[in-house]
Amino acid sequence: MRMSSAWLVPLAIAWTGCGSGSGPSSGPDGGGGPTPDAGTVPYDSGTEGGTTTTTDAGVIHAGNPNGSCSAGVPTNGQPVDTSKPTTVVGTGTAASCTFDALNAAVTKGGIVTFGCGGAPITIPITATMNVPIDKNTVIDGGGLVTLDGQSKVEILSFNSPNWRNNDNGLTVQHIAFVNGKTNPTDAIPTAPAPCSQGWDDGQGGAIFVRDGYLVAIDAVFADNQAAPLGPDTGGGGIYIEGSKAGVLVVGCTFQNNSGANAGAIGALNAELDVYDSLVTGNTATGHDANNDDPNQCSVMNNGQNEIGSGGNGGALYGDGDAFNVVVCGDDIENNAAGTNAFGGGIFFTSDDYSGTLSIVDSTVTGNTGGHWTNVKTGSVTNAGTAVGTNAKSITITNSTVQGVN
Repeated sequence: MRMSSAWLVPLAIAWTGCGSGSGPSSGPDGGGGPTPDAGTVPYDSGTEGGTTTTTDAGVIHAGNPNGSCSAGVPTNGQPVDTSKPTTVVGTGTAASCTFDALNAAVTKGGIVTFGCGGAPITIPITATMNVPIDKNTVIDGGGLVTLDGQSKVEILSFNSPNWRNNDNGLTVQHIAFVNGKTNPTDAIPTAPAPCSQGWDDGQGGAIFVRDGYLVAIDAVFADNQAAPLGPDTGGGGIYIEGSKAGVLVVGCTFQNNSGANAGAIGALNAELDVYDSLVTGNTATGHDANNDDPNQCSVMNNGQNEIGSGGNGGALYGDGDAFNVVVCGDDIENNAAGTNAFGGGIFFTSDDYSGTLSIVDSTVTGNTGGHWTNVKTGSVTNAGTAVGTNAKSITITNSTVQGVN
């Protein structure tokens, strides 16, 4: 998230949901303007652990309802065959689908499915579930299951101690994640502004992954919260870091998620590929971006004289070396970067300028925040007013992007 002096361009403010296999890969390049509630989880009064509730998810329909990637999605973006599960959570009734049963299944790993009856069900999550890092895990909700963090806990964590080393990972499909919330504990040393404020941890409101891959297919992420303030934290729905294969999102919906940076999805040194998804109403809640400036702050944090407290990437956020960002068949609209921060729709800084940004068959409109484009090669030199980027090259094809067309 480091800002170089080349980023200090004039601010221009403008108004402007996942299928898969064993690990993500990058791919190529529809969009449209959905209705305000398109792709969200419909609610009914189903059952929650056997108790009547008015906040249960209905049958899950995620993704961009008005467009798709004309080139298709990567092979590993197809749903996993879960016909031979390692564990089935529940014995056929809603009451049998408890948090304890789910937590045991997730901790064991492998293929996890649900036997909760034929009606939609919400399972309250009372503690973060730790996914094993030494095997692949698939969690398939069958379009009926919502995991609810109750605005108290992060829902899933795959936390390997290594960095860009592990070939294992997590796939989630046909499922919803709502009201996940991190509880950061690593406070930035107290110092007067413009020194950075907030937290150094608290990434990934619904899902956190370190040193593993993540694939999300036909999934809804709604109302999840990462740490609200800090220069190097965020990822309201998803945060992934130090991953060899990165995150692949296919046919998902991200709505009303928030974090200091990366309102919907954050990727640090990890490939970020999003296909056929709806990303709307997400917010980066930090402010004043991020920089290393000893002239303005004498206090050290993370080995730097950090100023600014985030706010980059209202929807999508990518930072680091040797990875790309692919947006294909997506609708990215009405997301917001923080005050004096960048990339209401897409924030992508390739620190070594080896990474490429592709926007294909997509709509990127109605997003707010500062913007800039620094690019080394190619004919596209303006990524529009929803994007802040340092990239090797940029491709914009068959897309409506604010500030470009």
